[in-house]
Amino acid sequence: MAIYSVRKGRGLVSRSARRRPLHEVGRELVATAMGREPADVVIRGARLVNVHTAEIQDGIDVAVRSGRVALVGDASRCAGDSTRIIEAEGLYLVPGFLDGHVHVESSMVTVGQFARAVLPCGTTAIFMDPHEIANVLGVEGVRLMLEEGRGLPLKVFATMPSCVPAAPGFEDAGAAIGADDIREAMAWDGVAGLGEMMNFPGVLAGDELVHREIEETLKAGKTVTGHYSIPDTGPDLSAYVAAGISSDHESTRPEDALAKLRLGMYAKLREGSAWRDIKATMKSYTERGIDPRHIVLVTDDVHPDTLITLGHVNHVVRRAIEEGVPPVRAIQMATINAAECFRMSHDLGSIAPGRTADILFIRDLADPRPETVIADGEIVAEGGRLIVDIPPFRYPESATRSVHLARRVEPGDFRLTASGAARRGAVRARVIEVIEGSAVTRHVDVHLPVDSGDGEVRASSEHDVAKVAVIERHMASGSMAVGFVRGFGLAGGAVASTVAHDSHNLLVVGMDDQDMAVAANALADVGGGMIVVRGGEVLALLPLPIAGLVSDEPVEKVQARVEELARAWRALGCTMASPFMTMALLALPVIPELRITNRGIVDTLEFRFVDLFTGDLK
Repeated sequence: MAIYSVRKGRGLVSRSARRRPLHEVGRELVATAMGREPADVVIRGARLVNVHTAEIQDGIDVAVRSGRVALVGDASRCAGDSTRIIEAEGLYLVPGFLDGHVHVESSMVTVGQFARAVLPCGTTAIFMDPHEIANVLGVEGVRLMLEEGRGLPLKVFATMPSCVPAAPGFEDAGAAIGADDIREAMAWDGVAGLGEMMNFPGVLAGDELVHREIEETLKAGKTVTGHYSIPDTGPDLSAYVAAGISSDHESTRPEDALAKLRLGMYAKLREGSAWRDIKATMKSYTERGIDPRHIVLVTDDVHPDTLITLGHVNHVVRRAIEEGVPPVRAIQMATINAAECFRMSHDLGSIAPGRTADILFIRDLADPRPETVIADGEIVAEGGRLIVDIPPFRYPESATRSVHLARRVEPGDFRLTASGAARRGAVRARVIEVIEGSAVTRHVDVHLPVDSGDGEVRASSEHDVAKVAVIERHMASGSMAVGFVRGFGLAGGAVASTVAHDSHNLLVVGMDDQDMAVAANALADVGGGMIVVRGGEVLALLPLPIAGLVSDEPVEKVQARVEELARAWRALGCTMASPFMTMALLALPVIPELRITNRGIVDTLEFRFVDLFTGDLK
């Protein structure tokens, strides 16, 4: 049975009218609240989840006019002949969920397809950090994503990427963004602040360019978001916060989150496809009983299969509840807290007069799957299905031809040899060890055998050590580096991806040099994506033609391709959940402990290049 009944008349407001700012419609809202002019929509008899007071109010009406809430309480005087009446029938009314930090590109779909996936889950606004596409296409990539987001039922805000490239001098990206770009972007419609400041060493050292980006953001009155991934919570963290950085999503331990909360930061606790931190980080609240008003729930990175099978922010809310957070508190963390973090609580995050009418109808707060989703006063999803159209958007050719290699990749490009006494035995090598479900890696020394004839050091299934290579793919410079990685459990074959945070060069992992070359060249031929190869044969391929990061296919088709990739990974011996997401961070030189870029092996604790081989074993 439908959740609403309709009185004859206008029905819901048009999409073009939804986004009118409060200063344009304030008099209309007052007229409706006073009963002088009819509401567009009246919701009757609801159980309101009031995130301002952390209480549930029974028997509440909500009147909506011009896409905003005009009245909360008794709306009997707001209804007219043209008003659409929605009988809530005792369901909970919850503000639309906000994702306070997400990389849409990590879902491998366009902004429009992302909206198709998350609106039925109850997400009505996102604060995306498009630094993935920015590292490939620069400022133009950010502009394209924002342009696509305009006109969607989903509200799409962006933080302007702060670290493009993420680690200057350690990698080569496709573009660079500086303080002048930041200053210009702060005036763009939809830009909510500065993207995650990953260059925390630059912040602490007083780097002029880094601080200029922060200054331009603060002068514009907007939010500076953070990325403080090291475990040190002492004076260095205070210095980082003192720069004007007000939030961080990199906590992996309860003590990390608690230290940031105590210093006035918004601690963004994440639960995505691979980075599942809620179990640990939420203890900062559940075991301490602190005020949770600065805790924000975020996803950071989610794959299509997670969106379709588990949900989006509603899944993070569910996980928080499972870890002992009272449902209303968990909802606050995904609504009003996020809105306040970005200084937008006058528009978003609650069901209150003047706010945008983003409203979820939920039957069970412990399992927050919305039965109906209203965005800007319009019903956009029912029963887990989107019922409005997503406007098409076409990316230009400049965005779909982004893989440029100096030449075809050869198997010999991946060959590694040791020298000296190592030719007679073994060599000690620095190896990147991945940890399932974690963004951090370990820096481990592994003793690897050396071919006595030519000194070659090969991948070793016995030691669970594969080769890893990063090939520059933006300027066709030919720059590349080769190293070792442990933890994927590969028995053979190779995998490759142009999704390789943050510079998104061509990343290859494998046990066989021939397969690694096949994988690299196949991705270059299709303009980027993800691939699994064994015995020279392609087992699975997901083309991502937009910047080598995003597909223009529907989210369901991308999910099917991702499932094929997962099966192919398993065929190579890997049992890890979301291995491509774990792999994608191997080239990110701003997270501990050891990474690889196209320029070499990077010790990210000391921020220096290190040799692959550390010594001979006799």
